[in-house]
Amino acid sequence: MRLDATPLFRLAARLRRRRLAALDPVAAQRRALLALVRRAAGTRFGRDHGFERIVDVAGFQRAVPLRRYEGFWSDYWGPAFPRLVDVSWPGLIRHFAVSSGTTAGRTKYLPLTPEMRRSNVRAAFDMVTHHLAARPASRMFAGYSLMLGGSTALVEEAPGIFSGDLSGIAAKTMPFWARGFSFPGPELALLADWEEKLERIARESLDLPIHAVTGTPSWLLILLERVRALRRARDGDDRPYPDLDLLVHGGVRFDPYRRRFEALLAGTAAELREVYPASEGFIAGADRGPGDGLRLNLDHGLFFEFVPVDELDRPQPTRHWVADAETGIDYALVMTTCAGLFAYVVGDTVRLVDRNPPRVLVTGRTAYGMSAFGEHLIGEEVEAAATAAAAAVDADITDFAMMAVFPERPQELGRHRWVVEFARAAPAGAADRFAAVLDRTLGELNDDYRAHRSGMAAPEVVLVPPGTFAAWMKHRGRLGGQNKVPRIINDHALADDLARFVASP
Repeated sequence: MRLDATPLFRLAARLRRRRLAALDPVAAQRRALLALVRRAAGTRFGRDHGFERIVDVAGFQRAVPLRRYEGFWSDYWGPAFPRLVDVSWPGLIRHFAVSSGTTAGRTKYLPLTPEMRRSNVRAAFDMVTHHLAARPASRMFAGYSLMLGGSTALVEEAPGIFSGDLSGIAAKTMPFWARGFSFPGPELALLADWEEKLERIARESLDLPIHAVTGTPSWLLILLERVRALRRARDGDDRPYPDLDLLVHGGVRFDPYRRRFEALLAGTAAELREVYPASEGFIAGADRGPGDGLRLNLDHGLFFEFVPVDELDRPQPTRHWVADAETGIDYALVMTTCAGLFAYVVGDTVRLVDRNPPRVLVTGRTAYGMSAFGEHLIGEEVEAAATAAAAAVDADITDFAMMAVFPERPQELGRHRWVVEFARAAPAGAADRFAAVLDRTLGELNDDYRAHRSGMAAPEVVLVPPGTFAAWMKHRGRLGGQNKVPRIINDHALADDLARFVASP
């Protein structure tokens, strides 16, 4: 019999809720920024940018220009890698989170400091705080939390310096109090073979009291459907985990998956709760229901700026923060963090839906759009159209990817090709109906698409069998963990690779 620690966590959560209710967003962010600037004043980056003279947000914005990863790598991190000592954060960086973003981008090595690990833990506890407030009957800490992350096997880049999947580093450096509530254990978490790992997690978790699960939706679906099949065969029960209280998801837009998760969790008390984690920091989490935005983590050692998307590449873009950012506008998200990132362009676009407290919707990527023919589609519109089209054919999407197909002969028109995988074999005529609804919905959502559509051929929809995208990700060496299927493919080589894979016998 396991001890139910939920009452203790509920007491701590009650105290945290009071602090959050009293939090002044502007004052909290100002404090956060100035504390980060003071902490890094003696680093090479701090000296280069005159941190000792910065006393307010405006001064920081004048002194520190926006940088993408490439700028940090070429000017600061790359020359010293893997031994970064007092480069952009004081001391030696012992861990690097390896990330390739959400598409096919090159590998990134992002510093992960002890301060950032503590920030991530605090953000996770805030998520628990919101859950316990919404579900008074939850017994989340009466059993185990299952984290479906990447391998915890880390690469030793130099003596005492390691790189690896963020979830793997998190598992390796988990606080002592959390280890007793966590599954899988170290041996299983180390497995690099994703398919073997998924099967073993499904089988070994079957008899455990799993009260929470967390991960990327596409991989969680595969796990939960496997667990359900095992439990149904053994117990005649369709609930993957009968004791489930909470399912935490993040990393990709959830709308295309919602119906399948709701069906999987029917008969349980499980709550769906979205988070916004990134290798750069744990940015936000849902404190309300779906569609109400994700509350920014303002007092965790992160400072946020918001740049209008169309100004991002200007020499002097407008830089807002929580004091003056407006709701209803798509901004490129910029972060300064306790891992030595300063005015760092994350690559995501967000839209504020509330200001006190600040809540955001993730609307896409700064490079996650399609404008091969002047249509200027953003990720949010692409996802919304796919969701509407799936509903029109009464199908559940497992994954999809869209790409541009350019004309090769005179008088030929360019078009979009959508490779779509449903959970089950599609009914006859589904591809044509799906394409028609896609086309209509994109025209309703986007004036540029509607204006340029006359110069484009109708979208082509290629339906592929269940399991195709997982097999393609395995073929690319990106199966499981935090890896995500690229929804919009602008890289021609990657688009050709998917086309060849789909066409191969």
